[in-house]
Amino acid sequence: MNRPEDAPHAFQDAWNRHDMASLGTLFHEDATFVNRFGHYVHGVEEIVDLHAPIHATIYSDSTLENELIDVVVISDDAAVVHFWSRLTAGAAHPAGPHAVDTLILAVLTRQAGEWRIKALENVTLTNPRTGEAVLRDPGPVRKSA
Repeated sequence: MNRPEDAPHAFQDAWNRHDMASLGTLFHEDATFVNRFGHYVHGVEEIVDLHAPIHATIYSDSTLENELIDVVVISDDAAVVHFWSRLTAGAAHPAGPHAVDTLILAVLTRQAGEWRIKALENVTLTNPRTGEAVLRDPGPVRKSA
């Protein structure tokens, strides 16, 4: 990635092609990843291993649509990126076709001129009273760089 704000689209592109090797290239070798269920993994191999089985099965016909919220610059070589992500599961999912919205926080660092994800956390939007997943109200999005 050439800029931190490239992360949402790059992640979406790899997901939608169900290309977990490409997904792995978005991360530093020692990156961490927390999925929307709170499952923590460390390192590219574990990140790919977490995603490959679900892309071969329940998410084989899924798509992501990501939308940049903001980029918080920490230094010339570090930034925090927030983005919305809508996962649309297809018929391959046991619950059938449905959508889930999440908020992703990614810390990116630049090494040798290339930006990669150092840490990523994915949080499912839920109703705090019931725990049920909810879809976000697509209000105004603040974008900064």
